[in-house]
Amino acid sequence: MSNLIEITNITKRYEMGDNVVMALQNVNLNIQHGEYLSIMGPSGSGKSTFMNILGCLDTPSTGEYKFRGVDVSKLDDDALSAMRNKEIGFVFQSFNLLPRYTSLENVALPLIYSGVPRSERERRAKDALASVGLEDRMEHKPAELSGGQRQRVAVARALINNPSIILADEPTGNLDTKTSIDIMRLFEEIYRKGNTVILVTHEEDIARYAHRVIRLRDGKIESDTLNE
Repeated sequence: MSNLIEITNITKRYEMGDNVVMALQNVNLNIQHGEYLSIMGPSGSGKSTFMNILGCLDTPSTGEYKFRGVDVSKLDDDALSAMRNKEIGFVFQSFNLLPRYTSLENVALPLIYSGVPRSERERRAKDALASVGLEDRMEHKPAELSGGQRQRVAVARALINNPSIILADEPTGNLDTKTSIDIMRLFEEIYRKGNTVILVTHEEDIARYAHRVIRLRDGKIESDTLNE
């Protein structure tokens, strides 16, 4: 496998008045195509900042982030936005679905930004919803769905552009245990189909689903281990 992501000596500073907070300090990490890894750490460890940098939602203060060999720090806002939309599928703890939109419309949304014609948007959104077992919920709005179904819609939306990476931030944080297990099985299926899956979590039982675990503490990588 080749490296999809190469992180070299990344530091992230936040200036808050006279104080400087070091969210990340000299982080080095390579992630290969087709990996399934979790990023763990207590509150304040830097995992949210790291996720935002991986997802091209934020840029490091110093250091280099290469995605498919491209130095992300040299891209302008338009190029970053295009990369996010094409290469990265996001799944969030709070689902981030638009309440007035149906499941189909929510899933098709990234394709609008990509300029995909309406008929193709609808076809691909139906296929994505079918892939997560929601063929019978396409016309339902978020309020008419359970928490697990909403997260499945969010996963379908993340898959719609065939991204290089699925980046999931605490994807089971608002779900009960049984539903959490169902969602994690879904991520396992996505990984087995060849996707790179990066899971950000503070829950040990959720992290165990990944095949590699990165632990952060005080903005540094504390350990990088393979799950048995």
